[in-house]
Amino acid sequence: MRVKGLKLGFFILILAIVTVAFFDVLAPYFSPILWAAILAVIFAPLKTWLRHKMGDRNGLASLVTLLIICLIVFTPLAIIASSLVVEINTVYLKLQTNSAQFPTVFADLLQHLPGWLRSFLSEHQLNNATQIQQKLSSFALKGGQYMAGSVFLIGKGTFTFTVGFGVMLYLLFFLLKDGSYLVHLILEALPLSTYVKHHLFMKFAAVSRATVKGTVVVALVQGVLGGLAFWFVDIDGSLLWGALMAFLSLIPAVGSAIIWVPAAVFFFATGALWKGLFLVGFFVVIVGLVDNILRPLLVGKDTKMPDYLILIATLGGMEIYGINGFVIGPLIAALFIACWNLLSGKDNRDNVEEIDEEFIEEGKKLSDEAAVEK
Repeated sequence: MRVKGLKLGFFILILAIVTVAFFDVLAPYFSPILWAAILAVIFAPLKTWLRHKMGDRNGLASLVTLLIICLIVFTPLAIIASSLVVEINTVYLKLQTNSAQFPTVFADLLQHLPGWLRSFLSEHQLNNATQIQQKLSSFALKGGQYMAGSVFLIGKGTFTFTVGFGVMLYLLFFLLKDGSYLVHLILEALPLSTYVKHHLFMKFAAVSRATVKGTVVVALVQGVLGGLAFWFVDIDGSLLWGALMAFLSLIPAVGSAIIWVPAAVFFFATGALWKGLFLVGFFVVIVGLVDNILRPLLVGKDTKMPDYLILIATLGGMEIYGINGFVIGPLIAALFIACWNLLSGKDNRDNVEEIDEEFIEEGKKLSDEAAVEK
């Protein structure tokens, strides 16, 4: 005897198990898949433009787009990363060679600190110059070794990194080539109305594009300005500190202050007042304006989310997903808002965004071609 609906229920159970197992198989390559999808979304307009210029040769246009991405994204990253390895080693050597000078500077700094702060440092065993120098040297050496292993693919994790990078490039090519076809299949499979599917996809594309492009631009500008400021006040390792400030700028509102505030405090405490005042004025006025103007303009405008929500979503995303979280966090927040707006009726058929008609037609054309080949 069959209970009505048992067949459908059992099939849904099988579908759920297979889906979970499939995502479990893909989990080791979550980052390569994510970044391949994001880069495909960002550079899709370039591929479309090239396809028109190349007589509708989709495969060739995708390959050329992939080569352009490698030239303007991965090559500069490799050069900067290799330079950072040299910079870290230089800082490490200077920490070693300035062993006699460091305790004197550190003792002078302690004398200018308030009593409660000196007590705090003493309780946590941070008032011994020799121990601190050893820790800094060890940190710099380990950082240099880690960077060397990551950049030059030497040591532990080489195989995983190489395979992951290869998977990303391989998948990126096919997402550029067949992205519209895959989107067409997904839209056809989803049991939602057309305008809801279009709106959610456009929200995903807009937030991904705005978050990555906006965050990268802000990070580059802050890193360059911060590195130049440190170079101007004669701080060793300006490239290293600039790169760290660029990385930390992923965290809205706090960002580069984690690096420049201690440097300014050090200058004030050691009597280098003009250097401390310069750093404070430069970062508060110049770098602060960059963050307060560019970030809302490049990120908040396209995501259509308030700054405080972007901050919380970014911090929460990075806490859960690591470096990938600066994209995933705002993306989840934006889709959350979009879904509730659709449910409440605030967004409806008359005011939601639709996918570009040319993109839809390209997907249908590729789908028809695939059906003919079968």
